[in-house]
Amino acid sequence: MIVDHAATDRRPGARGVSPTPLGGKRNRFGTRRHVVLAALLLLAVLVAAVASLLFGSGDTGVWRAVQFLVGGGDARADEHLRIVVMDLRLPRTFAALLIGVALGVAGALLQAVTRNPLAETGLLGVNAGGALGVVSGIMLGSAGTGTARLGWAFAGALIVSAVVLLIAAKGSGGASPLRLVLAGAAIGATVRGVTAYLLLGKQASYDEYRWWILGSLSGVSAESVVDVLPFVIVGVVIALASARPLSALSLGDETARSLGHRPKLIRSVVVVAVTLLTAASVAVAGPVAFVGLLAPYIARAVVGTAMVPQLLFAGLAGALAVLVADVAARLVIAPYEAPVAVLLALIGAPLLIVLARSPRLLTLGASKQGAL
Repeated sequence: MIVDHAATDRRPGARGVSPTPLGGKRNRFGTRRHVVLAALLLLAVLVAAVASLLFGSGDTGVWRAVQFLVGGGDARADEHLRIVVMDLRLPRTFAALLIGVALGVAGALLQAVTRNPLAETGLLGVNAGGALGVVSGIMLGSAGTGTARLGWAFAGALIVSAVVLLIAAKGSGGASPLRLVLAGAAIGATVRGVTAYLLLGKQASYDEYRWWILGSLSGVSAESVVDVLPFVIVGVVIALASARPLSALSLGDETARSLGHRPKLIRSVVVVAVTLLTAASVAVAGPVAFVGLLAPYIARAVVGTAMVPQLLFAGLAGALAVLVADVAARLVIAPYEAPVAVLLALIGAPLLIVLARSPRLLTLGASKQGAL
């Protein structure tokens, strides 16, 4: 086997090895810095999760919620308070955590496998497939409950992603980044057209569908979270297992082959992981934009381009973004609620503009993935 030693040279500045975060050196201090930053980010996620349990759009006060959580006074005997905290806010908090982790990791995977720093989780047609699944279920009268709608959304997302992967894998070049992007764009546009056609003249179906398509965590049940949890776990495990092959693939297909990897198989496995993670998110809360685009940028800005730390930080950053946006969605127009996807779009669009105008972050986002 011929190995490109320059590509695998681990010295700082060697070809094929991206710099550590913001130009730093690889040393024990850098490792400790990553641990400290990870601890701070995890602490921020925990604080946001507690805030999600304490704040809401209803008339339940923060102090009463605190009393219920710590067991003070007569709060535990208040049935209304128990329903608000345990049946409404707790499942919603876990759903936000799950969706944020799923979209953050999926976005980091997708940007790595397509070598496109602007790739996001709707690129493979997953969101469009989930929407078509929900519409199909509504039209057939089988998506009247949240659990049934979840099943239809998940099935639609999986089927459309499988079609995209099969189309992209045709030919001698296999599922190259360009083929994946083109197939996802084409199939996604087609599926959205079919969805719009099915909704024409069906006012009742449209009314039922339109709140889901906005992307909201309102009314998420514990059963929905439990139903998609295994798929998210499997997707994250696949993502972590794919980290080293993805780092090799970022050096080029020929280099990856010389190191014993199979580029076509790597891309196929990564697409499966992205589909599982994104489909789970779409099934629970509808299409949620910007998280899968921004979380990987934040992760690269903090830890550089090594894949394993990037995946972990992207998951935490995604969880924090969705939690903060969901709390804001409850408070911004209280006593009503705004869809969380709308809040994420309002926050994400300006941040995306800042990223696009920042040569430093844009260069970091577009750099090749570093070796582990």
